[in-house]
Parts: sequence; structure tokens; C-alpha cells
Amino acid sequence: MNLEARKIEFVQEFLKLQSEASVSRLEKILRKEKNASDERILKPMSQDELNKRIDQSEADFKNNRFKSSAELLVKYK
Repeated sequence: MNLEARKIEFVQEFLKLQSEASVSRLEKILRKEKNASDERILKPMSQDELNKRIDQSEADFKNNRFKSSAELLVKYK
């Protein structure tokens, strides 16, 4: 079933709901998803911000504040 068909089916089932509590829970979920989606929109950083991040990364590396790829792989396996 494609996304459009799933959405139509969902709306049809939603319209059949009689419980205000159920509608409220679904509204809450929808708001949460919308907020999460809004946060995922990427905003370009300025050249100055990029340079500051590079400088911070280089300083972290010089001061041994980093994790190796092997450490990260162990953490996420």
C-alpha cells in the first residue's frame, strides 16, 4: 500500500473515532511529529560559524578529546 492510500485509510479510521481521549492522543502525536519535522529542517551555517567549528575540532584533536572510529563502532554495535 502506498503512502497516499495509507493516509486516506488513516483519515477514514480517524473520522470513525468516538472517543475524545483517542482524538486528543492522536492530536498530541501529530503535534510532536510536526515539531520534530520542523527541527529536522537544515539551516546553512555562516562561514564564521564553520570556521569556529573547525578551530574547535582541531583544538579537541590536539588535546586528545575525541573518540576513534573503533570506539564508536563498539558503542553502536
